[in-house]
Amino acid sequence: MNPKAVGLTHPFEPVWDSRSRLLILGSFPSAASREVGFYYGHPRNRFWQMLEVVFEQPVPMDRSGRIGFLLHHRLALWDALSSCEVVGSSDASIRNAVPNDLASILDAAPIARVLANGQLAGRAAKAALPPRFASYLTVLPSTSPANAAWPLARLSAAWRSALLEG
Repeated sequence: MNPKAVGLTHPFEPVWDSRSRLLILGSFPSAASREVGFYYGHPRNRFWQMLEVVFEQPVPMDRSGRIGFLLHHRLALWDALSSCEVVGSSDASIRNAVPNDLASILDAAPIARVLANGQLAGRAAKAALPPRFASYLTVLPSTSPANAAWPLARLSAAWRSALLEG
């Protein structure tokens, strides 16, 4: 184990209900997200901005409002990893990753597709998805501020087709 790495267990419950049709998966919450207590809490992460652009409506700033927004649009949100060792928020530093039990949502909601937020989330989701759901996975560009090559307009266009299909 890297001496600076910290072993962590996922701190949030998944967001979903019996109407959720898309499952959006990140890899593991960033330090900023863990600090604010909810998904995509880093102020420069463009996840919530991207959803505003795609759905053409503002996303509330508070946790309960964001949950309501997701559920209204029939979106489920979780991360592919339940625990790992990580240095700060660096996806590249993640070691000893343990996948979440994605079947608990996939078997209980009418999920038609799984959307991975970035390459690491895609690899983690591929490992965590039960084989019968492997074909559901689409890997999309990361909304992380580290993915500066994708400006918000281009990012939103890529996500729009996946979020609004079917």
